[in-house]
Amino acid sequence: MRSDHPLPLSGFALAILAAIVMLVSGVSLWLTGIVLLVWLGSLWLVGARPPEAAASAAPAPFTADRVGDLIEHSDTPILVTRRNRISIANAAARRLFGAHVIDQDIRMALRHPEAIALLERGESGSAVIRGLARRRDIWRVNRKDIDGELGVLEFINRTTEADISRAHTDFVANASHELRTPLAAIIGYVETLRDDAGKLDSELATRFLDIIHRESRRLQDLVSDLMSLSRIEAEKHERPADEVSLGPLVQRAARDGAGSERIDRLDLTTDGGQIVLGDVQQLEQMIRNLVDNAFKYGDPEGKVTVGIETVGESRVQVTVRNDGEGIAAEHLPHLTRRFYRTDPGRSRASGGTGLGLAIVKHIVERHRGRLAIESQPGEGTAVRIILPLEK
Repeated sequence: MRSDHPLPLSGFALAILAAIVMLVSGVSLWLTGIVLLVWLGSLWLVGARPPEAAASAAPAPFTADRVGDLIEHSDTPILVTRRNRISIANAAARRLFGAHVIDQDIRMALRHPEAIALLERGESGSAVIRGLARRRDIWRVNRKDIDGELGVLEFINRTTEADISRAHTDFVANASHELRTPLAAIIGYVETLRDDAGKLDSELATRFLDIIHRESRRLQDLVSDLMSLSRIEAEKHERPADEVSLGPLVQRAARDGAGSERIDRLDLTTDGGQIVLGDVQQLEQMIRNLVDNAFKYGDPEGKVTVGIETVGESRVQVTVRNDGEGIAAEHLPHLTRRFYRTDPGRSRASGGTGLGLAIVKHIVERHRGRLAIESQPGEGTAVRIILPLEK
């Protein structure tokens, strides 16, 4: 044993005292002796531990480098400041603010009035800040002061959460409006028929009933499309696994979309028996929607062309093209938004729900494909669907 490491004398004394108590209490001598020997032995081993072993067991000092290593790979941007100067910025913070912020004054690095107000409070706290890095960003900034000199700032991105909430609010508002319009028409004409049944001639009553029937069908189509969209979105992360022969499916669905009254204006072309992994019902719905839209918004006397062709070695392209007015360039990026219409009056008059292309987009995404819409005013519109082939 090293002479500079003192023995635990108080522990020895306590062990001997405990042995005496055990003897007085009637515990046998041999059992008392064993307990005393074990106790004294353990105290001896503890006392004999060299100081360098104890030093090696002590935790390493919590330095700035260790703090940096701890937070470096966090997905959340974190800044550590000393006297309002940034001493540590993890990788996420450097991507957000730039690597140059290290050693800068935190107020100069953030340059945002609400962020500076949070810093100048002189105490821990949090704030929701808009436009911190980009104009539409929303961040929750949590600040924690340590010993009045060190500070830790955590930046939690709430932009996506806010976008989803806003999209949900817009969808509910638009859906409510779309549902309310046919319902108002139905209720109005039913009330007229009920209140003035004896005053209406049969021709007028028949016209009112036709309107009620048309609006009821429109309401039914809208509810059906909303349910379809909901189901497709619920399954969008599950890629279909069934092998589907695309040519026969497209021909069948295109004829259904055209209907008997427009079938003579449908032109179908295919170049082979391409096989894709797909959901038959959703792929048929996709083609029906595209063909129906092409007829509704194309030249009333023009043709709709549906073609399939292999692209390279691993993809197949389905194209639906119409003749007609075409679509202005500013509308093209928004066509797959729910309830978006380039001409609301014409769309409703033709029986459109405003959800057809939104459904198509989600079906394409579920099948790991790509959707492209090309149009020039006066030259018609072409919608291209590119899907991966089953190898």
